Amino acid sequence: MRSHRPAAPRGPRVRARTAAIGAFVVLAAMVPAAAAVAGPQEVDTELPYVCTLPSGKLPATVRVSATFPDRANPGEAFSPTDVATTVELPAEAVADLTALKAATVQPATRLTVDVTQNEAAAEATWRGTAEPVALPESGPLTLTTTGDVPSVTGQGDGDLTFSAGNLAVDMALATADGAAAEPGSVTVDCSPAEDTPDKGLLATVPIGSAMPEPSGPPSGPHSPSGPPGPSSSGPADEPERQRRDRAPEVEESTPGGSAEDRDAPQCLYDDENPFTPTSYNAYVTGYTNVNKLKGATLIPPYCMLIEQGDSILEFFPDFSGYTLTQHSTADFDYEGRKQTPPYRSTFLTFDFTPVTATMVLEQVGPVTVDTLGVSYDMVNVDQDTYIRVPLVLRMTALEVNGVPLDVGPDCRTERPLTSPEPEPAKHPGDHLVLHGETKFDGQNVIGYTILSGGRLTGEVAIPAFTGCGTADGENLDRLLTASVSGPGNYVKQIQGQTCNPNAPQFGDGDLFEAQCTRDLQPYEIPVAER
Repeated sequence: MRSHRPAAPRGPRVRARTAAIGAFVVLAAMVPAAAAVAGPQEVDTELPYVCTLPSGKLPATVRVSATFPDRANPGEAFSPTDVATTVELPAEAVADLTALKAATVQPATRLTVDVTQNEAAAEATWRGTAEPVALPESGPLTLTTTGDVPSVTGQGDGDLTFSAGNLAVDMALATADGAAAEPGSVTVDCSPAEDTPDKGLLATVPIGSAMPEPSGPPSGPHSPSGPPGPSSSGPADEPERQRRDRAPEVEESTPGGSAEDRDAPQCLYDDENPFTPTSYNAYVTGYTNVNKLKGATLIPPYCMLIEQGDSILEFFPDFSGYTLTQHSTADFDYEGRKQTPPYRSTFLTFDFTPVTATMVLEQVGPVTVDTLGVSYDMVNVDQDTYIRVPLVLRMTALEVNGVPLDVGPDCRTERPLTSPEPEPAKHPGDHLVLHGETKFDGQNVIGYTILSGGRLTGEVAIPAFTGCGTADGENLDRLLTASVSGPGNYVKQIQGQTCNPNAPQFGDGDLFEAQCTRDLQPYEIPVAER
């Protein structure tokens, strides 16, 4: 379990350019494939693990459930479904978390899964998330996470096996009143116990269209004289032995897929807005609560164009540690406009009338990204990032119980959305504030960085609406204000790994992880978290 301290005095200054201190693992893109031809096999496996806690290395139980196909063709990509990871941590873990004043934990798991076929191997990361869980008064702590997992493509014929490996459990901590505990998060690292049965085997999926030959004389459709089935998505003259030696391919972007799926808008540069050596682009998505409507609205993936600023190091007078500050800027980008894509949300107004609204968030001022990090020992770093952006909420269409209601061409909030501002004198005006936290122990990064992305949270007040309705119709300002506007709406946005279009990293070979698609888009499309 890792945790760190915040805060700090300042000393001599050194200017330097920093790169990302962490990144999501992204492997090769999947091979296009035919539809699955196999039925499901349901797996529910319980395995012994050893987890590292402040109390020491203690035994834990990890249970993995998923549904796999019972057979697939070579070159056919498939993803395990209904994946759940349950971790039972011993009572000592509860005591460790309680000592940090935590009352609830919100878990996120990262399970390494070894994928092998014949003599070749690849590695996938199964990620899962869950809602906050209250710490029990006694006994073990049980955490269950769910999530989509990467697709896998077998090459030639031969069994494709999935085996559970190391597991990391990231836990966001909160006190009984809902505030963040100190530290904001911890990570428990777990590894399979030495006596793990079958080396952590989860499932075996045979690859190959032909069924096993009977032991007696061949007959029927499986006779050697019959036409062979498909055996590879590769060239027809590729030797079977060569195909067998190729490692399984893993689509290893986080849930949500890669940008090559084109399930996200293009990040655009042009002559008036060229990219520079410090330019980065990234996709962001997430949810925003609407308290008055007792629901949340999903903001689909949108592009952010980021200009990374210089990092400034200020060493303590005794050089025992330092602070790091960085000021960067950014812009929303959708088809060359500073806004999100249009998105639709349906709510039950007054608890019974379905209302569907089409909305856009428009940027009406500069986006700033300010980071402050502190290290007390030149190794461990605690870091806070604040993103400030003035946004107006524009409503472009409205349906009430399926009937369109004309809101006119200029229906919007009368001023930008507002958040509690930690430094109001330094950052005046109406704007949304999103906060990301990072812990770095010299090897592992947990949380948000501007380049690797991560979770950003905040709270927003939605102002009154204006300009809603038409000249010959009803003025809808008061109706929308009464239904939607108000304070205390929770926001959670997830930024994906950035792409540097000036020096794109395509993930070629075994040394580099993909960060960009071939058309210089962010490789990772993140998935929203509630």
